Amino acid sequence: MLCLTASLLVTACGSSRPAAASATAVSKTCTVVGGALADGPDPDSDPVGYAEAQIGPLRQIHTSDGALQTDVRALATAYAGEFAHGTSAAATVAIAAASKKIDAICPGATA
Repeated sequence: MLCLTASLLVTACGSSRPAAASATAVSKTCTVVGGALADGPDPDSDPVGYAEAQIGPLRQIHTSDGALQTDVRALATAYAGEFAHGTSAAATVAIAAASKKIDAICPGATA
């Protein structure tokens, strides 16, 4: 019984390390996303130029967190759509939706 208890404790302790490493990786990725979005022209005065400036840096971001990776790609795609077609209601909605998903994981990253 003591061996089983010790085994469970070791397993429980060991299982927190990947979660902590994952949280650290997500935190670092959030910082990279925020930094990438802080660069470029003012989004209010030049939304298409801002969109163009975001596409490449966002596409270069890679993370092991599947949801965050998907959301970063979605934001890059939304910005690419705005750059290709100009500002539109559809582009604005796509950017807002992707930004909201990223901010759920990385609070304030897209602000």
